[in-house]
Amino acid sequence: MKFNIWKDCPKVPITELLSFIVDNRGKTVPTANDGWKLIATNCVTNNTLFPVYEKVRYLTQETYETWFRAHPMPGDILFVNKGTPGRVCMVPDPVDFCIAQDMIALRADDKKIYNKYLFAVLRSREIQQQIYNTNVGDVIPHFKKQFMDQLLIPVPDRKIQEKIGNLYYQLSYKVELNKKINENLERQAQAYFEELFVVNADPNWPECTLSDIGSIVAGGTPSKSKSEYYADQGIAWITPKDLSVDKSKFISHGENDISELGFSKSSTQKMPAGTVLFSSRAPIGYIAIAKNELTTNQGFKSVIPNENIGTSYVYFLLKNLLPTIEGMASGSTFKEISGAGMKSVPTVMPDVNIIQLFNNFCEPIFKEQEVLEAENRRLSTLRDSLLPKLMSGEIDISSLNI
Repeated sequence: MKFNIWKDCPKVPITELLSFIVDNRGKTVPTANDGWKLIATNCVTNNTLFPVYEKVRYLTQETYETWFRAHPMPGDILFVNKGTPGRVCMVPDPVDFCIAQDMIALRADDKKIYNKYLFAVLRSREIQQQIYNTNVGDVIPHFKKQFMDQLLIPVPDRKIQEKIGNLYYQLSYKVELNKKINENLERQAQAYFEELFVVNADPNWPECTLSDIGSIVAGGTPSKSKSEYYADQGIAWITPKDLSVDKSKFISHGENDISELGFSKSSTQKMPAGTVLFSSRAPIGYIAIAKNELTTNQGFKSVIPNENIGTSYVYFLLKNLLPTIEGMASGSTFKEISGAGMKSVPTVMPDVNIIQLFNNFCEPIFKEQEVLEAENRRLSTLRDSLLPKLMSGEIDISSLNI
């Protein structure tokens, strides 16, 4: 049965489909050094099923119990009101965080709407556009609470809700599981690096600089006024923005490719697969590994590992040296590490046999991580292409077997 939810279903204000709204906005939470996590809007994105814990603050048990009006429950939907309004994530089970400023949690009334369907439809282009058209504020967009009544949700038959919601959730959940596997693999490799090169570092290893570890390569940008310098399928060209959007460890292409002409007319350089990309400004410290030959803009000082050094060692070395590199950066508007500065970053030259031991340990880990990241890209593409087709009736919902 093909069914267009935007044309064939009644539309109901979202507030009539909820049993409760967790709203702790209005005052600043007293924080502590540890305890319960307090997440902010940066933790909620439309690219993840559950919130991510980035730059979280903490609060005491007493604050958790006495300060808040209410707390999110598993299955609630986090909704960002300010900054980039409309970003949503599911609340996991168990819940190990609190919310305060600039976001609320929506609790679906199960008698009226299936929470996973509501989550999927809130991420649809149509609802995201409604939110964008309704928010106010030129500098910091704000979707006010009183606007919630204007957010109209199409409500199809329960079985249709469940099929759409379960498909979206299951594909998203598989992506999350793959991410957790990769995070666990990353911790294993990080721990082994620290064991070999930090905890048990040999004081007799000679001092050196990053330029002794590999070749430091800067990038460049072809003129944006020359459309012929860019191509749909050309030479891979990476910017720091690409790494901010795609948190993957391995990268093959960015948002834009450049043409051979654009390459010849700029200062960017081609770098081989296995190069470790390192953003040198705005911000310093995005790190990724080239899956294939590519180029970057001037926001990078990347490292092509010497043959006896290897990608794995350089990748974790740069992560370990990040505080040192940040300390060497300069600039009044924003901090930047220069090419000369990057080359002069102090480090040591471990025994090559120990480096090889570490690289051998990491080889199967990196291969597995690369496979899982590729699978996640396929799953995300499938999910994000199926959702609008299911909702518009382009795909027969009854044909889905979930």
